[in-house]
Amino acid sequence: MYIGIDVGGTCTDAVLLDDGLVRATAKVPSREDILSSLLEALDQIMKGVPAELIERVVFSTTLITNLVAEKKYDPVGLILIPGPGLCCSYFHYNTDTFILSGAIDYRGREIMPLRHEEIENAVQKLSDKGYKKVAVVGKFSVRNNKHEQEVAAYIKSRFPQWQVEMGHQVAGQLNFPRRVVSTMLTCATRDKYSFFVDSVKEALARRGIKGAVFILKADGGTMPLSKSTGIPIETIFSGPAASTLGVQALIPPGETSVVVDIGGTTTDLALILSGQPLLSSRGAPVDDQLTHVRALAVKSVPVGGDSIVERVGKEILVYSERLGLPYSLGGPMPTPTDALRILGLTQLGDEKKAKAAMEELGKPLGMSCSEVAHHIINLVVDIIAREIEDMFLQWEQEPVYRVWEVLQKRKERPSMVVGVGGGAAGFIAQIAAKIGCYPVIPPYAPVANAIGAAVALPTLQVSLRADTEQGYYTVEEEGFQGKIEKDPFTEEDAMLLANEWLKKRATKYGLTQSVEKTEVTRRDVFTMVRNWITTGRIYDICVQTPRGIMGHIGTRGEF
Repeated sequence: MYIGIDVGGTCTDAVLLDDGLVRATAKVPSREDILSSLLEALDQIMKGVPAELIERVVFSTTLITNLVAEKKYDPVGLILIPGPGLCCSYFHYNTDTFILSGAIDYRGREIMPLRHEEIENAVQKLSDKGYKKVAVVGKFSVRNNKHEQEVAAYIKSRFPQWQVEMGHQVAGQLNFPRRVVSTMLTCATRDKYSFFVDSVKEALARRGIKGAVFILKADGGTMPLSKSTGIPIETIFSGPAASTLGVQALIPPGETSVVVDIGGTTTDLALILSGQPLLSSRGAPVDDQLTHVRALAVKSVPVGGDSIVERVGKEILVYSERLGLPYSLGGPMPTPTDALRILGLTQLGDEKKAKAAMEELGKPLGMSCSEVAHHIINLVVDIIAREIEDMFLQWEQEPVYRVWEVLQKRKERPSMVVGVGGGAAGFIAQIAAKIGCYPVIPPYAPVANAIGAAVALPTLQVSLRADTEQGYYTVEEEGFQGKIEKDPFTEEDAMLLANEWLKKRATKYGLTQSVEKTEVTRRDVFTMVRNWITTGRIYDICVQTPRGIMGHIGTRGEF
């Protein structure tokens, strides 16, 4: 038996799979007390089921996605060490940013030491402005983290209670701007994510569930929940990845479709090409900036069933913010869900309260309840349709999409829009009509995210770093350091060694899927030269078992 749970901003969805059958589903409100929501969801799906039968639990969450979309993350100050080459005005990250002198070169050598007075000045100014979270990022810190460590040590000596994140610990790849964004968001969200993980562990412990526990990553792979607190940014698009896998499992194999997951806080967009989710070649985007997070080509639009609706002058506006439940469910302000209730497109909430909310908006404008409701629905549909059209332009730039078009032997767009999530029934037909597609709402659509989590294949990864000059290699996940026996030791040798270790890990964890075709998630080569002679190479390689789903769920719930 497998459990999938998606913790969204509005609802927590859960599903229990029993030998490939959907045995039970649940949808409960997501409360500030995450633990109570998890316990309620578990109790609904586990009636009469002994806890010892649960082999695996996979979680997905829009926690980080929603924090970023609504800009509700903690303020983070930046201390950057970019070295020479770019003007300081290049670094704009919408927060207080301090640039330090000092430089590490591409070979990891210190070519300019830090100036202590600059560190003191930056930290003092951050303190004066009230910051207690700081991201410290050096340009080539993945080659030599000496400067990041120096700055972090000074901050901790002055302010032991501050949270300090260093770039080399968040992302091991080169690309300084992406590492800055990744580190800043890790610092901003770690506390709230750690609270989420603690709540999950407590809920499972209280219900006696001892099976393996995973979290869905942004690329549709999984990682052990216990390891995810170190890199919460990896779950930034966990929710959208879950809805994409859920749709992949709920539609016939090989189909091509646009995925529209309409929740209470956000609407998530994704694309499935010939049965496979489209992977972004550039990393997860956040506020038009790229991160180092490997992700599906998805986007979270900050509008959903619980978005605030307000009259400003003679206009009715839908805001990208959620203050709580819809007015018809006891919330403080009108929302699109109240409009859906008036039009008979949902049974959620009290119809009289929904009518009162629409009357309050429409009376000064001389509009009836149904006119206001239609207007709100059209506003939401227009917002989502525009975002889908923008995403088409981005998707068309992806290498995999271009290959798909070549295979089709013509330039074309997907013609099917699959709607999932709580708001799908009320919006998807209009959205599909707006962009010239036909709508599909599959079975189990309201809990598609939880199904996506439940059917996600468990993935393992191996991060190998081989230094031919020093003659040793390390495997990060195993804490192993070994001697390089082969000479010469090439990049292909490093790839073979990484794959061998991946097979060992797969055997160790009892994974039955083939690891013959592995995914390479990082492949960097650094050549070391001394006195104009190549003295060795450093290979930094990360491979993982294939992402995917265990099977497709038919209309009766079977794989």
